[in-house]
Amino acid sequence: MKLPPALPSKAQLERLRATATYRTLNLCSLGAGVQSSTLLIMSALGLAPREIPRYDAVIFADTQFEPDAVYKHLEKLQEIAHAADIPFIRISAGNIRHDALKPSGHYATMPLHILGDQGGRGMLRRQCTDEYKVKPIRRSVRAVLGAPIEDGHVGKVPAGRYAMQHIGFSFDEERRVRDEPPGAYNELEYPLIRLRMTRQDCMDMLAQYGLENTPKSACIGCPFSGNSRWRAMRDTQPDDWAAAVEFDEQIRHGHPAAGVALKGRAFVHRSRVALAQADIDRVTAHEWRGRQGEISLARYEEEPPGCSPYGCRRTEIPPEAAVEAGA
Repeated sequence: MKLPPALPSKAQLERLRATATYRTLNLCSLGAGVQSSTLLIMSALGLAPREIPRYDAVIFADTQFEPDAVYKHLEKLQEIAHAADIPFIRISAGNIRHDALKPSGHYATMPLHILGDQGGRGMLRRQCTDEYKVKPIRRSVRAVLGAPIEDGHVGKVPAGRYAMQHIGFSFDEERRVRDEPPGAYNELEYPLIRLRMTRQDCMDMLAQYGLENTPKSACIGCPFSGNSRWRAMRDTQPDDWAAAVEFDEQIRHGHPAAGVALKGRAFVHRSRVALAQADIDRVTAHEWRGRQGEISLARYEEEPPGCSPYGCRRTEIPPEAAVEAGA
């Protein structure tokens, strides 16, 4: 299988750079989940042209460790984009699984759940999203705006060039939006929030166009996964489940490239036991019965929000879960 490149293709760069010389580019940061898939559908079909124009390009940053269902869905999105003459940019900063396990070189930590030698609990800092999602997309945005590229390094955007970058947060996710001022060459926009479209609205729209089974976009071994995702993976995606179990076992002592021995053991499941033995069938609300914040914690455990490069996850973890996880 051909691996995705680090930057847009020559043809994509030529087309978008030419456009950027005389107007603002309209770009979509595609996560391939429900909300960003809705943005692409609405753009391609012209369903809300004032809020969601025809995109000049959509950009997907591939961690190369996504579930098979995501890659199959991505093929459908590419067909939709192609039919609407929207360039589909698929780039990658590398294979996150391989990088996490290789014995040397640069690495970006995942938010693994840690069980200390003395029984203490913690969580590693999340650096993976920035490394494998945010930075590759930013580099691509600069590149299509005309920034010089030399030996893979993307320089500064020429003065006067700008991009509006659409992010797929729905109206019920407004709390996730970071309060960031416009940048020197781009501005983030959240059209689904302006349209007051909820996640359910997005799901209903996708169903109308044959995309009712749009999966959540998250790495196979993402430690932010809740029991419902682990169960679905085990029961319906055996290959992905096997890969997740294998990764969990291999990452037990942390990232070998760190150079410093982990004081404890690392797990992808928040119970801090091997994924293969984790009680993912347990009813979470029962597990936390009698504790303050039971409902919010149960919701977090069963359906944690997706891993987005443009929204802070920490603010979404209920206090009870954050304390327990060391977050």
